[in-house]
Amino acid sequence: MMVRPDSRPRYGVQVPLTSIIDIVFLLLIYFLLTTNFMVDEGITVKLPKAQASAPQVERELVVYVDAAGKTWVDADPVPDASLFTEVKGRLAARTNKAVIIRADRELVLDNAVHVMDTVKAAGASKLCLATEKGAGQ
Repeated sequence: MMVRPDSRPRYGVQVPLTSIIDIVFLLLIYFLLTTNFMVDEGITVKLPKAQASAPQVERELVVYVDAAGKTWVDADPVPDASLFTEVKGRLAARTNKAVIIRADRELVLDNAVHVMDTVKAAGASKLCLATEKGAGQ
C-alpha cells in the first residue's frame, strides 16, 4: 500500500495590509497637520539680507515700513501719527508682546529707528528686525 502525501491545497502567507494602510494614513495626516504653512501678507518690502537669520515660529505683531516711510500694522495701513495708539491697542490684547519690524532695506535709518522707538514706547517687550537669509550686499 502506497502512502500519498496530503492532497489538500496549502495556504499562502498573507500579510495584513489593513493595519499597514492605517499607519500610512495616520502618518500622512500627522505630517500634513504639523507642516507650517507660512503665508506672507501682500505688502512688498525688500528686506535686508543677513547670513545668521533664524526663522520665526511664533505669531507676533508685525509692523511693515516701506522705502517711503509708510507704515502698516499686520497689513492694515496706519498713519505715522497714530502708530503709537494702534500698536498699543493691539498689544493690550496679547500675552506675547513681541513685535517684528519688517523695514525696507532702502529706508533711511532715522525713520526705522523712529518706528522702533514708537513701537517700544507702545509697550513692546521684544523687538525683532526681519531680514532675508542670504549674503549681505
